Amino acid sequence: MLRPALEQEKELETLVATIISNVRLRGDQALQEYTSRYDGVELNDIRVSKSEIESAKQKVPQQVRQAINTAYEQIKAFHMAQIQIPEVIETMPGVKCSVRIRAMESVGLYVPGGATPLPSTALMLGVPAQLAGCPRTILVSPPDKQGKIAPEVLYAAQKCGITFIYKIGGAQAIAALAYGTDSVEAVDKIFGPGNRFVTMAKQLVSQKQGLVGIDMPAGPSEVLIIADESANPTFVAIDLLSQAEHGPDSQVILISSNEKCIESTKKEVTRLTESLERRSIIEEALKFSRYILVDSVDEAIEVSNSYAPEHLILQVNDPGKYLDDIKHAGSIFLGPWTPESAGDYASGTNHVLPTYGSARFTSSLGLSDFQKRSTIQEITRSGLESLGSTIMTLAAAEGLGAHEMAVALRLKGGIR
Repeated sequence: MLRPALEQEKELETLVATIISNVRLRGDQALQEYTSRYDGVELNDIRVSKSEIESAKQKVPQQVRQAINTAYEQIKAFHMAQIQIPEVIETMPGVKCSVRIRAMESVGLYVPGGATPLPSTALMLGVPAQLAGCPRTILVSPPDKQGKIAPEVLYAAQKCGITFIYKIGGAQAIAALAYGTDSVEAVDKIFGPGNRFVTMAKQLVSQKQGLVGIDMPAGPSEVLIIADESANPTFVAIDLLSQAEHGPDSQVILISSNEKCIESTKKEVTRLTESLERRSIIEEALKFSRYILVDSVDEAIEVSNSYAPEHLILQVNDPGKYLDDIKHAGSIFLGPWTPESAGDYASGTNHVLPTYGSARFTSSLGLSDFQKRSTIQEITRSGLESLGSTIMTLAAAEGLGAHEMAVALRLKGGIR
């Protein structure tokens, strides 16, 4: 049940810490140097211009635009349902408590670049930031060899009302969001998945108390599928492969109570891999794959709870009846007609999820991650008279005399 080991973690930490320090000290100059070194392009201006954003729509094929539009509406509908309406609770007569919800003042969204554009990630991060009402949203993404961000990403960002977009990636982009430069304003919280450099940078900047928050240290992608005799081996295989193609360090696991299902799925994995463009990446990831035979679906769920997967797929008879038994999973997919790729793109749920076992204590990204809560209390004199003895007794038990006196003086009429 072990995840693939993170390679050379100490060396990685040292390198990333150096990048962060350099950006902190030298700002935009360091960003330009790292963009040249790691992205292979010289940039005089790292901010995406207004004209670039506006022209992106014309560069995106109509069919892709429509798909982005549909995904946007789906994600928006799901996250709108998460809006909370604060209530005032009178815990006893004269004692009123409530919660005030405010949007994060400034957020930074990291959208990975590389060989393929990821407008889906721009939507998954941009939609909840937009619905939360964050006054300032900054998006960063690595440029291509022509010094551009994919028009699909720019179009998705535009749908979410994002106008501050920068052509920077890697650990240097996280450093810029955390500390700020002449061009990039520092933010209060950083969101988004990335490679091991990005993940390490997020962890390091978040350790500086009071500097910046992060959503989660998202690591390599993973899926765990539970299947029984009713499962379609072709569906199971392609769901495994859809995660394996994310990267060579992805991990895919099949747990089944049916040995024939495992053997048939193995054959389908081999057959389907032959036709996939990212075959070399998949084959590397499959070195970390596991096929586990168990006695029952119940036992499979026990194993899954031990692993705490990012994605959990149930291809079993009546999958809904097992939901109460699932303790740890980032996102759950029920039945043969619910591929994991639906959650990645357009079902409406968020695809930024806890990995590496952190589903035990971390949730999938949601609207509340872009908000802060302040508790409010208001007590009348009669309310304090009712509650005062409880407060004073507990304060005295803890040896905090000023706490006790803060109530006692009020009830005696205060100092004159």
